[in-house]
Amino acid sequence: MKALFIGGTGTISAAIVRRLAKDPLWEVWLLNRGNRKSAVPAGVNEIICDISNEADAAAKLDGMEFDVVCEFIGFTLDQVERDYRLFKGKTKQYIYISSASAYNKPAASYVITEGTTLANPHWEYSRNKILSEEFLMDKYRKEGFPVTIVRPSHTYDERNLPLGVHGNKGGYQVIKRMLEGKPVIMHGDGSSLWTVTFNEDFATGFTGLMANRHAIGEAFQITGDEVLTWNQIYATIADALNVEFKPYYVASEFLSEVGAKYGYDFEGSLLGDKAVSVVFDNSKLKRAVPDMTTAVRFEHGARIAIDYILSHPECQIEDPEFDSWCDRVIDSLEEAKSKI
Repeated sequence: MKALFIGGTGTISAAIVRRLAKDPLWEVWLLNRGNRKSAVPAGVNEIICDISNEADAAAKLDGMEFDVVCEFIGFTLDQVERDYRLFKGKTKQYIYISSASAYNKPAASYVITEGTTLANPHWEYSRNKILSEEFLMDKYRKEGFPVTIVRPSHTYDERNLPLGVHGNKGGYQVIKRMLEGKPVIMHGDGSSLWTVTFNEDFATGFTGLMANRHAIGEAFQITGDEVLTWNQIYATIADALNVEFKPYYVASEFLSEVGAKYGYDFEGSLLGDKAVSVVFDNSKLKRAVPDMTTAVRFEHGARIAIDYILSHPECQIEDPEFDSWCDRVIDSLEEAKSKI
């Protein structure tokens, strides 16, 4: 069988490509700009192309057909419309990576199924995913376009830890604050429920949907089954670092307002996502993919990530602006407390 990945070297897709590269049943192709060749396993074929240049992509894909096309970098409706033009009649399945952030915030129930209403008033990213889903499902209903929708939640790998509040340069500065014994900002009181999924576990669910007839015309959320509070997530990271966990709790609404002044979109990432308790019902996925399980619990995954990040200097991207912003937020709130 022949699979094409648009992207294929990111947090989620890299684990899937590595898994399929070991499977003799699959011939794996990547279509991307070729910027992360070190992440491409041996035996994987590459089409070097910026897919936003539709004419160039069409020329390089001319005469090619695939059993599965997997879209990992389609964020807006126009990008999905482009894919429809490129792959209509050329694939037996088109898998679109949407997002669990597309679910209504807050939803009527904290237990999320694929039938939970899609609506997110706080995050344009999520609304664009919803529009893309609606376009693809319309093409399935009217023309039989073989789409499968996949909604990941918070998936991480050895290079990225799941964090609620971090700067625009990634999460290393939060780790550095922990190592320096400084308090780290926690949204709310840290008690909201969250689900984190190691990318290798996600790959099990995803590959099980590939070339799966039960997946055509359907949406699936792919997450682990381990549910943690944000306090537990951060405490586990602190344990992996062998440091004391020093949380400083700040209301999500306050972070959204003050963060916007400094270019931090906490309205989307917190109010539109991480600040809301969610527990995912994965029974639909497990009916389609019986092998799906949580093999990497977070206490294991956190240590894998910490060991990798601390041994790879390229992952240690400092963010002094965010560090200073955290200190100012904490100092300002402490000063306000002292005046009451």
